[in-house]
Amino acid sequence: MSDKSRQMTPEEAAEFAEQVFNKARDGDAAMLAALLSKGLPPNLRNHKGDTLLMLAAYHGHVDAVKVLLEHKADPEVRNDNGQSPIAGAAFKGDLDMVKVLVEGGAEVEGSSFDGRTALMMAAMFNRPAIVDYLISQGADPKAKDANGITALEAARTMGATDTTAQLQKLLG
Repeated sequence: MSDKSRQMTPEEAAEFAEQVFNKARDGDAAMLAALLSKGLPPNLRNHKGDTLLMLAAYHGHVDAVKVLLEHKADPEVRNDNGQSPIAGAAFKGDLDMVKVLVEGGAEVEGSSFDGRTALMMAAMFNRPAIVDYLISQGADPKAKDANGITALEAARTMGATDTTAQLQKLLG
């Protein structure tokens, strides 16, 4: 008996890829680990440029993110909108995820295409614990985005009272 393996059709490949992205969204760390160990590219991107890591991080799945990082997923790959996994976690207010990403190599000062950093996202959306953590890891509270806006100015504009007060106190 011969083992004839056949190629997937483009439709089958697209369906399989969508199932893989759903595993990342759902946080199926065991399935991701199995697929990655069989050769699934860790930086596979969907039609929006989101990597498996971006989807797992954005949906709050720490275990899946750890598996992806162990398999050399790059925490610095931006999606088509220029967003990074750490900025998404800061936006969502997920301190544990921010920590896992930093420990996994995400740049604390890494910015999106418009120059916004995770610190700016945390400040804008009133996430004081994340602001504290990012600053403790070297984030620059005086950094400016492409429009010359600092984290403090972004927080103030968004009406984020806690982070506005926090940054004002920090910056004197």
